[in-house]
Amino acid sequence: MEKIEHTTVATNGINMHIASIGTGPEILFLHGFPELWYSWRHQLLSLSSLGYRCIAPDLRGYGDTDAPKNYREYTVFHILGDLVGLIDSLGIDKVFLVGHDWGAMVAWYFCLLRPDRVKALVNMSVVFQPRNPHKSFVQISRDLFGDDYYICRFQEPGEVEEDFAQMDTARIIRKFLTSRNPKPPCIPKEVGFRGLPDNPNLPSWLSEKDINYYAGKFNQTGFTGGLNYYRCLDLNWELMAAWTGLQIKVPVKFIVGDLDITYNMPEAQDYISKGGLKKYVPFLQEVAIMEGVAHFLNQEKPEEVSSHIYDFIKKFN
Repeated sequence: MEKIEHTTVATNGINMHIASIGTGPEILFLHGFPELWYSWRHQLLSLSSLGYRCIAPDLRGYGDTDAPKNYREYTVFHILGDLVGLIDSLGIDKVFLVGHDWGAMVAWYFCLLRPDRVKALVNMSVVFQPRNPHKSFVQISRDLFGDDYYICRFQEPGEVEEDFAQMDTARIIRKFLTSRNPKPPCIPKEVGFRGLPDNPNLPSWLSEKDINYYAGKFNQTGFTGGLNYYRCLDLNWELMAAWTGLQIKVPVKFIVGDLDITYNMPEAQDYISKGGLKKYVPFLQEVAIMEGVAHFLNQEKPEEVSSHIYDFIKKFN
């Protein structure tokens, strides 16, 4: 870990912290919620040893990267502006892109809007969902699961922050990272996130040191930056109207754990296996379903995930 370099890059009006290591073709790693560059620690070390320059930023609102206060400054256009500015400042023309969770959402948009900057994509957990011209993703979620569904609960500024403030930050991180319940998370207000089950024992792939690293950064920044991505979902839907129906045309590998909440959503498995995803991602070349693996697969099965990434991207060097 001490070999990983930490620098700050000015991009798109903010200062962005990046962790990087290695030389060779560049891989840009995009983390999710509630995570940091640190979620890619294993992949940075593994893939840099195989001849790649690995770059993992703290995305806008996270860790040591700036966090604008207005939630409307967290649209996918802002995030992509940060990332294109980042690779421009590093003198990089095209990257291999690797995303997970919210990072996967950003990666899909990156490939949709700037395919000229992407060699190939390895995406995890979150499938590409074409824009519904009639109804936003938040409204679809509310119709399916009700107001207590976590994405709906995240919409009101300050509400979830108040809930989180009643818990120790390390406990919040532990709840998220160790959850293995594949059912859609619905959290009634009267119960709150503190009502989610605690895992008394950390899994073998997660240490107290890891938990404390996340907790230390979120103690400094709070969770608002990350929550603002959810609060821009409706705004993204409005702004993306002109791209309705557009396909993603870069080479793609998709990886998901069979215990992941996303994989157990209504119709998700059929969408992946019966051609739905391929319809909108025509250059989808590989799909890997990891057995007995939950949402945070890049940390739970780091060597396996690193191998999946390497085996795919080496074809495009």
